[in-house]
Amino acid sequence: MDDQNIVALFLQRAETAMSETQKKYSGLILSIIGRILHSPEDAQECENDTYLALWQSIPPHQPDNFKAYLAAIARNQAYHRYRYLHAEKRHPEAVLSFDELAGCLADQTDGGISYSDDALRETINAFLGTLKPEPRRIFLLRYWQCCSIAEIMRICGISKSKAESSLFRTRNQLRKFLTERGYME
Repeated sequence: MDDQNIVALFLQRAETAMSETQKKYSGLILSIIGRILHSPEDAQECENDTYLALWQSIPPHQPDNFKAYLAAIARNQAYHRYRYLHAEKRHPEAVLSFDELAGCLADQTDGGISYSDDALRETINAFLGTLKPEPRRIFLLRYWQCCSIAEIMRICGISKSKAESSLFRTRNQLRKFLTERGYME
């Protein structure tokens, strides 16, 4: 079943929407969640939370890109679960990737800078649109899917130094892009 038909089922509040979504996208959802949580039991629970959040958000939302919308919900559910499970402990790969990006994003209250999440999201999407495919893929693998450098090397078929230098250059480009648009001083 294609994505438009699945969204139509959600809009009709048909329960088959959930089973069709699970049939088509369970692997994607578990992949995203698994990279963040690293626990099959937590991933299964988080997958169920993802379906519930999806059910509660369609309607009123009617996503144009259902797969991306679902992936974003799964990722957000996984991060909520991660924060809950690791309030005192930290998963080194996720924390490391967040620390790497910390220099690119100023705190919203820092220095009087104020911006909305929607505006920042649109700006980051515009930035990603300026990247060539390989650096964009490496960037998203690291900071969207929380892949380790070793995983990026394996997935992209590149060396460690190429992965690290690509991430370094892309972070610098992001910092410059955000500074030019007033998100950083």
